[in-house]
Amino acid sequence: MIGTAHPRKPFHLTLDLRSGVPVYRQIIDQVIGGIASGALVGGDQLPTVRQLAVDLSINPNTVIRAYRELEIRGVLDTLQGTGTFISHKKVERDDAEQQRRLNQLVSEFVARAGSAGFTVQELLEQLQALQSDGARKRR
Repeated sequence: MIGTAHPRKPFHLTLDLRSGVPVYRQIIDQVIGGIASGALVGGDQLPTVRQLAVDLSINPNTVIRAYRELEIRGVLDTLQGTGTFISHKKVERDDAEQQRRLNQLVSEFVARAGSAGFTVQELLEQLQALQSDGARKRR
């Protein structure tokens, strides 16, 4: 669970050890997804490396790797002795590269969802519900 400085529902990280996606990558993706959905905002504190490793039953080095990559990207700020926080900085992005990455993610997402029996319409409805839920949490 990730504590927040704002009165919102706590953000939880979960792992799918059968997904084939490395655990550190799942942590990175979920933190970035939490920011994108509005569930995490600048200033929110993440659990300590030790606490998250215990909560997820994983090696602390895995958490360190994920947090380090998120710091390099400018997503997290770590203050020695204080904790790890979602950065208030807006991450600079190259629009062409971002569009390419978004297209790739959408294609992969639709393919995986389709193989699980979901339609594009069902995906759109779920994404809209997620967006609405994120907007409610920001109020």
